[in-house]
Amino acid sequence: MTVAFFTGLALGLALIVPIGAQNVFVFGQGVSLGMPRALWAVLGAGLCDTLLIVLGATGASALLDSVPGLRPAMLIGGAAFLTYLGVKSLRAKPAELADETGTWTPAQTLRRTAAVSLLNPHAILDTVGVLGAAIAAQSAATRTTFAIGTLSASWLWFLLLAGAAAGMRRVLTKERRVWFDRFSGAVLLIFAAWLAYEFVHALL
Repeated sequence: MTVAFFTGLALGLALIVPIGAQNVFVFGQGVSLGMPRALWAVLGAGLCDTLLIVLGATGASALLDSVPGLRPAMLIGGAAFLTYLGVKSLRAKPAELADETGTWTPAQTLRRTAAVSLLNPHAILDTVGVLGAAIAAQSAATRTTFAIGTLSASWLWFLLLAGAAAGMRRVLTKERRVWFDRFSGAVLLIFAAWLAYEFVHALL
């Protein structure tokens, strides 16, 4: 049982740790909001991953392949949303960052985190298609333990990511945070361009 847990944990981390739009967003929330407010981003990202992994384990991965036009629609929708976030981050100004925590609400953070998580086709394919299918492939005796391991990977990683980012707030002035936001925006636009390219490729 212990082996199954750590196998699931390792697989989950292997898919979640590489840089992606979701990681960039959670890290940015840690920098912008600090603790404990950034925990709402951790909660949103963790719940979305949990939902997608459970859906994958119960057979939703087959739906992604069987519905015509679903993948292209996900790709273009994700590209549009990441473009919006990327442009917004590139246009960040010190004065806007100064007011961000004053207008913050838990619901706002949860909505934005859910959008980044659920409008990201690659995150869906990884969690639903890979992790969900891996859970379904386990024997009945180890399936639950393996699933707990994969789910733990998401929660632990997002908590670590937000915590590390919050710790950086002490050395990041508003001017430095602007450059961090602009870098994050550039990364998000790269992912948006990648999704747009795959959308065009899917139509050919």
